[in-house]
Amino acid sequence: MNALELLLGRRWIVKEQNKDLYYKVKDEIGSYKKFITEKLGFPLLMNQYIIRLEKTPALPEAWMGIREFQEIREYEFLCFVLMFLEDKDAGEQFILSQLTEYIQMTDKYEEINWTHFHTRKNLIRVMKFCIDSGMIRVNDGSSEEFALDYEKDVLYENIGNSRYFMRNFTQNIEQFSKPEDFMGNEWIGMNEDRGIIRRQRVYRSLVMGMGVYKEDESDETFAYIKNFRNMIEEDLSELFSGELQVHKTSAYLVLEEGSGLGKGIPEENGLSDILLLLNGLLREKIDQGDFFVSANDWIELEEVQFQHLLEECKERYGAGFIKAYREKTTGDFARTIKEHLIWLEWIHEDKKEQRIFIKPIMGKITGEYPKDYAGRAKDEQ
Repeated sequence: MNALELLLGRRWIVKEQNKDLYYKVKDEIGSYKKFITEKLGFPLLMNQYIIRLEKTPALPEAWMGIREFQEIREYEFLCFVLMFLEDKDAGEQFILSQLTEYIQMTDKYEEINWTHFHTRKNLIRVMKFCIDSGMIRVNDGSSEEFALDYEKDVLYENIGNSRYFMRNFTQNIEQFSKPEDFMGNEWIGMNEDRGIIRRQRVYRSLVMGMGVYKEDESDETFAYIKNFRNMIEEDLSELFSGELQVHKTSAYLVLEEGSGLGKGIPEENGLSDILLLLNGLLREKIDQGDFFVSANDWIELEEVQFQHLLEECKERYGAGFIKAYREKTTGDFARTIKEHLIWLEWIHEDKKEQRIFIKPIMGKITGEYPKDYAGRAKDEQ
């Protein structure tokens, strides 16, 4: 696994957490700086404590969020924690009650009540994320005790890395009024360099996203991939174990098994197995003429049609699912898989029209069980 893969697959590399990895990347990263700067346009931060590639996607997607978080409030708490730590020196200690008091006093939009168990669990999830990320450490006590009793305290220590967590912006973000204002911020003032912006959008989309889709005939991003396919393929094949696959309306960086470029699809879990089986069933329906594929390779289904597809998947393959999915009711199973597909952005739901739009990636990767699988339930994983 090369230094670029390591940085792309991680939020950052903290020297204190893994010195060997830190020095490996520090020694090797010079070979990739040109690609990082010219093709991706990512700022590289490297100091005596941390190495971080500031990875801003060409387009934000739901699955790019912090996977440990379950509610928007937890992102809000994380911002408060970062603000609180900003006034702390590296090595400085603080207790949890100081932080909870700070959040309570600073939040001008919501009244925080720490006697509520759910609110405390939100904060604990954030503190665990900060610990795992190498921003703070626990010196005494347990966050789980705070979950049970809001009067329990925990002693933490600020490591000092939180100051590197947030993106650097080229302008005052107080002027921003909507999420879209944050996108493309680093390209402001580069209107005369549209070629650079387009190139960086393409490489970011291929390296960080699951796929690039052609939106219309004037789509500059997809046109760039078509026109410079050989150059892009050569660049990516030199850096990553995989290949660029370009189709009529979509393009993908397909990684080889064991690639170090972060998380991939499918993962080695029961849910990924189900997704591959569902995709295979979808392809079968297309081949039989049950589903119509539009000119842009998307499939549009009524909500009830999509529900039946999920139910058929469970009925046909359910005996091979792991216990957690095998024992779900049909309705609960369909709801769970649908929510995950929306999170992956493999499908788009139009609630008003009660329609589901299936993206081409679902026909790209499929799987099947051995013909003798029937009746053989998988062990709990």
